[in-house]
Amino acid sequence: MTMHPNLSKLTSARDLQQMSVSQLETMGVEIRDVLCTLLESRSAHFASNLGVVELCLALHSSFDFLHDRLIWDTGHQIYPHKLVTGRYAEFLSIRTRSGLMGYPNPAESPYDLFMTGHAGSSISTMLGLHSGDDLAGEKDRHAVVVIGDGAFPSGIVYEAFNNSGTSSDRLLVILNDNKMSICPRVGGLASYLDRLRTAPFYTGLKSEARKILNSVPLLGDPVERFMSQLKEAVKAGLHGGMMFEDLGFRYLGPVDGHDITTLRKYMKMVRDTEGPTLLHVVTEKGHGYEPAAEDPVYYHTPPTLPSTDSIPATPGPSSVNFTHFARDAILEAMRRDDRVTVITAAMCQGNKLEPVRDEFPGRFFDVGICEGHAVAFAAGQAKAGLRPIVAIYSTFLQRTLDQIFQEVALQNLPVTFMMDRSGLAGPDGPTHHGVFDLGYLRVFPNMTVMAPADGEDLQRMLHFSLQQPGPSAVRYPKASAPLISRPVAEMELGQSEQLATGGDGTIVSCGALLHEALSAHKELAEEGLEVSVLNARFVKPLDRQALAAVLRDSPFVVTIEEAALAGGFGSAVLELASEMQLSPHRLVRMGLPDIFIEHGERQALLDDLGLNAAGIADRCRRAVDFVQATSREAGPVKGITS
Repeated sequence: MTMHPNLSKLTSARDLQQMSVSQLETMGVEIRDVLCTLLESRSAHFASNLGVVELCLALHSSFDFLHDRLIWDTGHQIYPHKLVTGRYAEFLSIRTRSGLMGYPNPAESPYDLFMTGHAGSSISTMLGLHSGDDLAGEKDRHAVVVIGDGAFPSGIVYEAFNNSGTSSDRLLVILNDNKMSICPRVGGLASYLDRLRTAPFYTGLKSEARKILNSVPLLGDPVERFMSQLKEAVKAGLHGGMMFEDLGFRYLGPVDGHDITTLRKYMKMVRDTEGPTLLHVVTEKGHGYEPAAEDPVYYHTPPTLPSTDSIPATPGPSSVNFTHFARDAILEAMRRDDRVTVITAAMCQGNKLEPVRDEFPGRFFDVGICEGHAVAFAAGQAKAGLRPIVAIYSTFLQRTLDQIFQEVALQNLPVTFMMDRSGLAGPDGPTHHGVFDLGYLRVFPNMTVMAPADGEDLQRMLHFSLQQPGPSAVRYPKASAPLISRPVAEMELGQSEQLATGGDGTIVSCGALLHEALSAHKELAEEGLEVSVLNARFVKPLDRQALAAVLRDSPFVVTIEEAALAGGFGSAVLELASEMQLSPHRLVRMGLPDIFIEHGERQALLDDLGLNAAGIADRCRRAVDFVQATSREAGPVKGITS
């Protein structure tokens, strides 16, 4: 990495407090250069980080966050913060296995308080942390939350506001308003913020802020008069900020989020303000790099850049992933049946749903980062006779557990859940790995749960689910969809698919690891060990007849899943064995252990966990050894030398 003379000499974020504005601006130029350099080597969160450079520098030059508290909501805009808190030297390792995490990580630095990867929870967590500090007698600590306007509509934000508005002094909530979530944000609150930002008062403040603030002392009556005038001015213009005032917060802003002088002035003012304060900061996503500022959606997490002067190349058609198969299946379903709708929670781009939105704008609903509302909304549509598809990442669907239970499963409503990023989500790490969905979905009565092995399975499963009388879920990974050549069996409720036969054992694959299972089958066959391979397809209901047969007759059974073993597909098979009074001793479950899996490329993580062809083949060999060692009646297994 090109040496950056100021960043490389920064020993602590505390050093920023001694720097002039011009020095901080130079630091900002270096931070942006590092971000562009990173994008030359790998895909990373980009536009959001470019947008908070000045805000990050103003924060760390105004507060001491080794003593004070700072939480970045969602956390994908953490890169500038990492660069100024001692991680410059290892920064280019970010989002690689054993490198820095792309989100806050307390294991990396005391400046990172929580591993935040889901939107909206920051104010609640900070209130609890701040309360703990107060009870411990540490009442001089300031608490600062940075939350984006995309995360701001989350319901938990307003639960926190309701709890904090009359009690918490030294609490500063910074609303980072860049008019974006990943895609342009939607909803009534977005319109409200637009009115605040475009009010004549803000237009004048943006151009005159430096002159006004430089003439205002930071102590005594002039500050009080200024803040009173500021509040009255905002009241006069479209009643700006009064929603927050009514919730008990002192509202300040909007403020230019790329003007370090203005930001520092406001932050110094609010340090001694009693009660909670909301500072409305307006930033530009992608600021400082023109292509990203012009197209922040594409540059949210773009492909790699050959150089900062070029535009990222669009990935070629050679690698069609599950997400594209899902999108195409949704389009086909909507063309076929005008009852089908799509609901997403600010993930139109991530789910590749732009063509769906453009072709069917009246049946496409982006509710913002409000997953619980999305599911309850879908339940209402289903009750009215529609066939809603809820397209939400597996890791974010966890936030809707109560709505899945109460509004969908309990009512037995035909809502289809399309769960992208199920399994290991690669460089995004443990906050985004969708590994718990089988455990939390298969417990609900009325729920059908499916896991496709390839794109053909996925498309058939969506078509199948839209014919069902109750709720269904289809889980699939962030990965290329393998082409598994075989005559694809029609989808029938609870029916598996047998792709290979052999009397020496059985591999039962749940989901997208089927191609690894088939490769293991081929490797074992070359050694003389003939195993059967089943594509489970259904996690709930299970194929009871086929699974009972292999549990009863096969020398060993290995189940494979890209999900947590606790409560997953293998557990369901164990439960079936117990229910049918079949011996579980020859059943081997392969999946994710009871730990949080770190970030890294998906295939590398699967290799580490033994969830690849070599690992599956090795587990089958060990199963043979176990069977031979423990069975008094069985003779040598064909192809294995005793």
